[in-house]
Amino acid sequence: MTTLLLFGRDLRLADNPALSAAVARGAPVIPAYLHDPQEAGAWAPGAASLWWLHHSLDSLAHGLTRAGSRLILRKGAALREIPRLVQETGADAVFWNRRYEPWAVTRGADLKAALSQAGVEARSFNAGLLHEPQNLKTKAGKPYAVFTPFWKALRASLILEAALPAPKKIPAPDTFPASDTLAAWKLLPRLAWDGGFKTAWTPGEAGGGQRLADFVSADVLGYSDCRNFPGRTGTSHLSPHLHFGEIGPRQVWRAAVGQGVAATGEPMPRGVDVFLSEIAWREFSYHLLFHFPELPSAPLRKNFANFPWRSDAAGLETWQKGKTGFPIVDAGMRELWHTGWMHNRVRMIVASFLIKNLLLPWQEGEAWFWDTLVDADLASNAASWQWVAGCGADAAPYFRIFNPVTQGKTFDPDGAYVRRWIPEIAKLPDDRLHEPWAATPMELADAGLRLGIDYPAPIVDHAAARQRALAAFGEIKGG
Repeated sequence: MTTLLLFGRDLRLADNPALSAAVARGAPVIPAYLHDPQEAGAWAPGAASLWWLHHSLDSLAHGLTRAGSRLILRKGAALREIPRLVQETGADAVFWNRRYEPWAVTRGADLKAALSQAGVEARSFNAGLLHEPQNLKTKAGKPYAVFTPFWKALRASLILEAALPAPKKIPAPDTFPASDTLAAWKLLPRLAWDGGFKTAWTPGEAGGGQRLADFVSADVLGYSDCRNFPGRTGTSHLSPHLHFGEIGPRQVWRAAVGQGVAATGEPMPRGVDVFLSEIAWREFSYHLLFHFPELPSAPLRKNFANFPWRSDAAGLETWQKGKTGFPIVDAGMRELWHTGWMHNRVRMIVASFLIKNLLLPWQEGEAWFWDTLVDADLASNAASWQWVAGCGADAAPYFRIFNPVTQGKTFDPDGAYVRRWIPEIAKLPDDRLHEPWAATPMELADAGLRLGIDYPAPIVDHAAARQRALAAFGEIKGG
């Protein structure tokens, strides 16, 4: 008896159902990670995700070594490499935790069929979600398309199993099969652009656990009050750790609720409740992706298929580089490039700007985020971009168009966020910081700022762009 354990988006030892079940068999366990860059097609991991994956796998490998095991790395198609590993190791069982991207669902079904036909036990588990997406349905038996009733149904049906501890010892075979080296996969950038990543993040299970502990001890109770202000420390920064499965949603849920009870004696203080609703948004995104696999590429609201988007390569590049002339937008895009992450409020602002001020397709922004975010998650990325565009489930109406100046003044009132990421305008007075073009010549001189040289003038007039966007929406409204 030998169990082949396949890691995927579950790069942790604690609260890992497939690992716990494999160890419970009492037979040798061979942990493996399969890397197939071709599997996801157009949605193969982007550069930032590959950076994180390298360091997370390295962390996982060290954790397995401490438990008396090792991580086997193989590259290639799952239906070829996994049966090959089974043959090499004599494994009579293959365990893994499920993924929910369209190709992963297909792969899981095909793999189970192939292994079962070969007489090999094949079992999959849920490690990445609070609830299986196919099990939550409306009273009419349909998938949820609105968040609030989904959230209510999720909470009403949620039963959290006892936490699974990380095994102290993982039974090892007499010999392990051959393994690729992590370095040979060349996941890290050839040109070093990741200096800010190294400063901002600690990939791996230990890094995720520490991030969670810090958040629940210092910030979760005030989450509802601070989460919208990018210049403050008020959000969890757990998204990349959740995406790679270095920490699971059950662990996050338990920790947040436990902190609320310990601090107030009540199970759901407002800060905790709002934070848990954000975890539920992640669940909702996976619910949508599972039931609507076209989510990453096509609008759920079919009339948007005829939306008169513009084509503007120069405008797209200006947005990508954080040179639009709107400080809150540019600060967000620069934060993204430097750290691989962006504050959630600012994500909505920059997305609204691309879609509605520049009238560029939401898929262009989705693709840029996919390549540059360390937490690039197909379900969350696609659902969020469609939400801002007004074409998805539970979408914000298209005519809700963020004014970047108002957003900046409201959510970065003291300019801490903008000044951090756009130092060239840092000396402007607070009341001019979010609209430098409104500064007087004297104010510009005092700030040492040459508008259009040191920092760009706005690439669009917001009022005119808003009217253009509303007119475009009018062309497809009711269609």
